[in-house]
Amino acid sequence: MQKVTGELLINKALELLDNGTVNRVLGWKRGEFAYDMTPAVFADAEELKNNFVFNDFCGANFSKYLIAETRKEGKVLVFLKPCDSYSFNQLLTEHRFDREKVYAVGIPCEGMVDISKVKKAAGDGILDIVCENDGLVVKTLYDTDKVIDCKEVLAERCVSCKSRKCVAYDELLGENGDVLDSSRFDEVEKLEKMTEDERYAFWQNELSRCIRCNACRDVCPACTCEKCVFDNPDSGVENKAVSDSFEEKMFHIIRAFHVAGRCTDCGECSRVCPQHIPLHLLNRKFIKDINEFYGDYQAGAEVGSRAPLVNYTVDDLEPSEAVQKGDADNA
Repeated sequence: MQKVTGELLINKALELLDNGTVNRVLGWKRGEFAYDMTPAVFADAEELKNNFVFNDFCGANFSKYLIAETRKEGKVLVFLKPCDSYSFNQLLTEHRFDREKVYAVGIPCEGMVDISKVKKAAGDGILDIVCENDGLVVKTLYDTDKVIDCKEVLAERCVSCKSRKCVAYDELLGENGDVLDSSRFDEVEKLEKMTEDERYAFWQNELSRCIRCNACRDVCPACTCEKCVFDNPDSGVENKAVSDSFEEKMFHIIRAFHVAGRCTDCGECSRVCPQHIPLHLLNRKFIKDINEFYGDYQAGAEVGSRAPLVNYTVDDLEPSEAVQKGDADNA
């Protein structure tokens, strides 16, 4: 598979700006730290050449940004990694942005790295990180460079990647990948084998660290309501710190129910969580149950597909059957 470089993407962006196909580019730029790549909109060639970056830390899913970007004049260029393209299709299915105002370029991806794993491997005092081929050269305060294989520090969502196939694009750079035989439900199955008390203790430990920063909600491509219930002053749960352990859990459980059948398993919720809560496991449990109860379904695989939860058939699973199946699985 072709290795995508920042230079390759810059040249493609310059070409599309120059021929008038687009009037701006949604891409990445360096933030405060070498590993802090943040989404940015570039309006001209000079800005692109000086600030556009693409490397192993460019994990952000751009699909949600298109909701606001397509409300502007002209057409925007967006680079879509395979996991981004599923969210892109799902948002189109929900009529959340204007497809005519987007030029999508699909790019192959071998996975993005997890900075927390890099810090664990490199130790304290990181000054700079240089991405070279399939490795990272980490420079520290102690005048020692540490070389780390990217495969050893991949983000969890990339370790258990569901697909390296771009399912939406106007143009594809390099060769397309394949849908993978993923191990993404392995951790869910471990939780299912726990007793009820063990599962309760697991989630109590994880969710108790939540600081209600709303980063998971704000980054999620499936959370696109104009006003979230948690921002509604009449809801009783408006954007406030946790008052008790029940509210602490309900925020995440309610959010998981809201995206059930629509979550593409992009893993953005866990990526941005400052408390490192494995929020993706809640969503994957829903995905796994939907697959087992209604047949395999992948949100965003194609535009217009209807999730099983919004399609009624006379063969739909009854609540009592779901409970019986759950009891059998946990026996």
